[in-house]
Amino acid sequence: MDEQGQQWRFAAEALLAAERSRVPMAPLTTRLPGLSLEDAYRIQAAAVARRIAGGARVVGHKVGVTSRAMQEQMGVDEPDSGVLLDGMVLPSDSELVRSDFLSPRVEAEIAFRLGRDLQGPDVCVDAARDAVSEVFLALEVIDTRFTSWRIALADSVADNASCARVVTGAMVPLDAVWDLAGEQLVVSVDGTAVATGEGRDVLGDPFRPLVWLASRLSEFGASLRAGDLVLAGAVHASLPLASGTTVRASSPHLPPVLLHIV
Repeated sequence: MDEQGQQWRFAAEALLAAERSRVPMAPLTTRLPGLSLEDAYRIQAAAVARRIAGGARVVGHKVGVTSRAMQEQMGVDEPDSGVLLDGMVLPSDSELVRSDFLSPRVEAEIAFRLGRDLQGPDVCVDAARDAVSEVFLALEVIDTRFTSWRIALADSVADNASCARVVTGAMVPLDAVWDLAGEQLVVSVDGTAVATGEGRDVLGDPFRPLVWLASRLSEFGASLRAGDLVLAGAVHASLPLASGTTVRASSPHLPPVLLHIV
């Protein structure tokens, strides 16, 4: 392994250690000045490879920072992506322990399960829609292994796009007549609505993150596969998670999803 490869491996191991110990670390962009997005994705891949070697299995991907609200909150102007592993995905009505995380926040999203492969880079929205077999609501718990959320996009990318857990609502077959761009999501905490957003808030159409992701993966010789779960990104700015609360996301056409924080 060359010097740069060792640097990526050490950075990945540091991130995994911060997650295990719940002791945050300084952002990688301060430790590795000039860290590029390409290098950040390689660090992410190195960390994912370590998890797979430990028995984890890839079940899909997340696309993040796709809405203007999230881009403004994070101070960036482009999406990022991360990998979903089997141990990260939980069913609706699950409980999570707040103290298991560092600085957890939650996002409501439209998500998909693919029924066929989707390979970039020349993917259109219609092809992305045709590749989807099922659609569902998801609550993504994001967390940072860094000392605060004041991080650069490369930090988030290296940290698996800040993805910690995904709680999935019931999956239903995609109905061709649904206008998912106009699907309004309502997020409530303990019964009080605290955030709303529409499918069009993610890159103008919730299928566009699939197009973006297929193109990005193609740069690394990878693609989306049948059976993959894909989160299209938050339709609202992320919300802090507090112990003793229940978060619920709902929309007109999709079953609700609930998460309990203890």
